[in-house]
Amino acid sequence: MQHRVILSVSLGTLAENFCAVRALVSPCAVMPVLKANAYGLGVGPIARSLVAAGAERIAVAEPFEALELLDLGVPIQILSGVLPDEIEPMVARGVTLPLVDLASARAISAAAKRLGVTAKVHVKLDTGMGRAGILWEQAPEVIRQTADLPNLALEGLFTHFPLAYESASAFTREQLRRYRWVLAQAEAMGIHFTWRHAANSDAINNAPEACSAPFNLVRCGINLHGAFDAAGSLRVPLKPVLTMTTRLAQVRTLPPGTPIGYGHTFRTRREMRVGTVCAGYADGLPLALSNRGSVLIRGTAAPILGRLSMDYLTVDLTDLPEATVGDTVTLLGRDGDLEIPVQDWANLKGTHAYDIICSIGSRVQRRFVE
Repeated sequence: MQHRVILSVSLGTLAENFCAVRALVSPCAVMPVLKANAYGLGVGPIARSLVAAGAERIAVAEPFEALELLDLGVPIQILSGVLPDEIEPMVARGVTLPLVDLASARAISAAAKRLGVTAKVHVKLDTGMGRAGILWEQAPEVIRQTADLPNLALEGLFTHFPLAYESASAFTREQLRRYRWVLAQAEAMGIHFTWRHAANSDAINNAPEACSAPFNLVRCGINLHGAFDAAGSLRVPLKPVLTMTTRLAQVRTLPPGTPIGYGHTFRTRREMRVGTVCAGYADGLPLALSNRGSVLIRGTAAPILGRLSMDYLTVDLTDLPEATVGDTVTLLGRDGDLEIPVQDWANLKGTHAYDIICSIGSRVQRRFVE
């Protein structure tokens, strides 16, 4: 037997997307962001592929994500804050940590001193995200005091954008001004940061000034998967890396007036050829596809009828008289001349591509195509 729903990840296309981003932002380096198991796709094969393509460091969100990648031979960096009990294990393993306040700086310094090592940290500025980090007005004094702590190397200075999906965002430009002010204050004190970064995938496309001096590193997540936030523009050529397929479980001819699915949100208006497909919201399909989305069978679009169930959905096979049980059904990706991109699902759901990719179910088999 094979799994009913299969998500194929093209590692070759992933590497192409990485190289396309790197070419666009050069001479900045590109740090892939592979948090949440590479957005649920499977971090091991993806990380190895990106390192082989030239990634020199990897970013994650929390300690257990970092532990999975320590054998890659490149620096692993946590972007979010770390809890007190996480500091010493991470310092012991050489993970680069975020510095979000003076208290965490002292704790990291003390752990590094106990272990007889030097801990590398990146100072996290809050220039307007409002989520975590050192408030930019207070940052010069915190950086000054931190620089005097033993066994601590201030390797980087970074911030994050909440509105970078907006082209020519005035608030993003103000964040850049705040960052440059902090950087200038630090340099006036003789404190120099090896890595200076602010741009995420949205900013790579919509705030090119965050991809040039004084910045020398960008963070790239969703763009590597060939997706982007449709609210903004796209500067870098990207190709989708995902194809999600399943199979046709049953084909029936239903009489006029037959209700389909929970809530009877669809009724046949005539005799219809209807197919039952082995996929539902447990596999990550948004409920918003109900009566609105389509799947691809034999290169033809088959509209979804009724409400999605947990494990199944039903489709209109009127234009597919030859469709039969066992046929491949493309949920995401290309079949012939037609394609269903991740962004189509995001638009129907009223969300963004991150949400769609992270929501793909655990029973969906991930396959990595070289």
